[in-house]
Amino acid sequence: MTTSDEACEDSYASQATGPLTGVRILDLSRLFAGNVLTQVLGDFGAEVVKVEPPAGDTLRAWRTRGVSTHWKIYARNKKSLALELRRPEARELLLRLVPSARMLIESFRPGTLEKMGLAPELLLERNPGLVIVRISGWGQDGPYSRRPGFGTLIEGMSGFASMNGFADREPVLPPIYLADGIAGLYGASAAMIALREVEVNGGRGQVIDLPLLDPLFSVLGPHAANHRLTGKVKQRTGSRSTNSAPRNAFLCRDGRYVGLSASTEKMARRLFEAIGRPELAQDPRFATNAERVANADALEPIIAAFIAERTQAENVAFFEKAEVTIGPIYDIAQIVEDPHVKAREIVADYPDADMGRVPMHHVVPRLLGTPGSIRSPAPTIGEHNRGLLAELGVCDDEYDRLLAAGIVSEGEPASSPDAE
Repeated sequence: MTTSDEACEDSYASQATGPLTGVRILDLSRLFAGNVLTQVLGDFGAEVVKVEPPAGDTLRAWRTRGVSTHWKIYARNKKSLALELRRPEARELLLRLVPSARMLIESFRPGTLEKMGLAPELLLERNPGLVIVRISGWGQDGPYSRRPGFGTLIEGMSGFASMNGFADREPVLPPIYLADGIAGLYGASAAMIALREVEVNGGRGQVIDLPLLDPLFSVLGPHAANHRLTGKVKQRTGSRSTNSAPRNAFLCRDGRYVGLSASTEKMARRLFEAIGRPELAQDPRFATNAERVANADALEPIIAAFIAERTQAENVAFFEKAEVTIGPIYDIAQIVEDPHVKAREIVADYPDADMGRVPMHHVVPRLLGTPGSIRSPAPTIGEHNRGLLAELGVCDDEYDRLLAAGIVSEGEPASSPDAE
C-alpha cells in the first residue's frame, strides 16, 4: 500500500516526525488561507502554534450540526496558545516566543500588525531569520489594500466567476473557498522558499506579501494574453471547452452524470467507433477538432443520446473497455466509497471526540522518502498554553495569574449557530 502516513487508521501517529521537524511556526492567522498553509507544513512535521484570541480562531465557528468540522481538518497537527493580544502583556509573551520560531503567519487587515506593536521590523529585530507571511485579500499596498479581503470578493474580481457557469445565466461563484485554498497552497511553498534562503543560502528573514487575488488570477490561464491577441472576452461555456470537443457533462439513465473529454483526434475517432457512429469522423462538421468545437451543438446530442441509455456505472465500464476518456461525476457520498480512493487512503479516518471518527483528506503531497503524517487532532482553545509558556519560564502560579487576568484563556466558548 502506498501512503504518506505511517499511522494506521485507528490512531494518530505517535511521534512528531517529518522533514520539517524542528521548524516552529507561530500562526496568528484566522479562517481559511492561513490554516491551509500551516496545515500543509504541519503535516510534514512543523510545530504549528495557533495563537488564538480567547474565543478561538474564527474557523471554529464554521459548524455543521454544532461540530466544527473545518477546524477538525485544518487544525490537525497544531497546538493552541490562546492570548488576548489586545493586552500589552500578551503581546510581550508573543514577542518572547518569536526567537524560537522560523515562521510567523498572519492575516490581519494591512496595518493591523503595526498598530498592535508587532510590526515586521520589530519581529525581524527579535529574530533576523524569521519568515513572515502576511495574508490579505488585496495585498499590503495598492488602492484596494484596506478593503475587506473576503474570498468571495476576490473570486468575483479575479475573472474566475465571469468565466464560470452557463452563457444564458449569471456568473457562478465557486461553492468552495477557492481563493483562500489556492493562496494557502502558494503560501506554503513561498514560506519554504524563503526559509531555504535563510537556512541554505545564509540570507535574512523576510516578509512575504500574500494576497488572495494574485494566486487565483495566476491559475486562470492565458486569458489576458488571449484578450490582447483577439480583443475578445472569454464567455461562459458551462462544461464545454473552447479549445477541444467533445467535452462536457452528460446525463445517464440513473440521473447521475459522467464527464467526457475526447480532446485529441485519436480519442474522438475512438469515441465515434464506440458509440457505433464511425462515419462521424468523416463528417465535415466533426472531422477536425476546430470543426467539432464550432459544431458542438450538433455533435453533443448524438453522444448524449447514447449515454442516456445507460447508468453511470454502465457508461464508465463501457467506455473504459473502449479506452475512451470518460469518468463518473461523483458526489461526496460516492467518492468516499470509491475503491481507488479507499485503496490509496485518500480519505483518512481518525478518532474524534465529537463524531467518534472524522473523515479528512490525507497528507498531500505524498513524499515516499520522507512522508508526512497526521499526528494529533485539532486542539481545544488554549490546550497547550502551559507547556508553551513554561518555555519562557512562566511557572504555574504565574500562569494562574495570567489566566485570572484574561491575558491567556482556556476552554471552548459557548456554542454558536451552524455555519456551512
